[in-house]
Amino acid sequence: MLKFLSKVKVEFNALDSRTAACMEFIAQCNAGKARESNPACQVTVKRRTDECPPQITVTYVNGTEEVIDAASTPAQDIRARILERGRHLETEQMFRDSGELWPVMIPTEELQLEFSGTKVRFYFVSCFQIPLLHAEGFLM
Repeated sequence: MLKFLSKVKVEFNALDSRTAACMEFIAQCNAGKARESNPACQVTVKRRTDECPPQITVTYVNGTEEVIDAASTPAQDIRARILERGRHLETEQMFRDSGELWPVMIPTEELQLEFSGTKVRFYFVSCFQIPLLHAEGFLM
């Protein structure tokens, strides 16, 4: 997860009951695999004394910053959001490295074409004659 991030800042009031996501996210950031994926990522924790809701600010390797409300977002959702955005960044970088334009522009004519899909075969089961779809070697 940290391999997509350059900086993480977690802010919360220790006496606030809504800090569970922050604490779990800090534990995920400090896990061995996460640290090994990007040792240069700066993880800072700021303990607040005011009534502000807990928040997590992440800075991605491309410099974009995202502020996440940790009071209403579970830590697993925060992690999933970071991983999804990271996969998007990897795809973007892959296109740029290969000399392709980003974002990829798909012509409208191609979007309106029908997709032929995979080969579909029908099989019949015993005496009930129930058709089953068979695609690419898997019975469905």
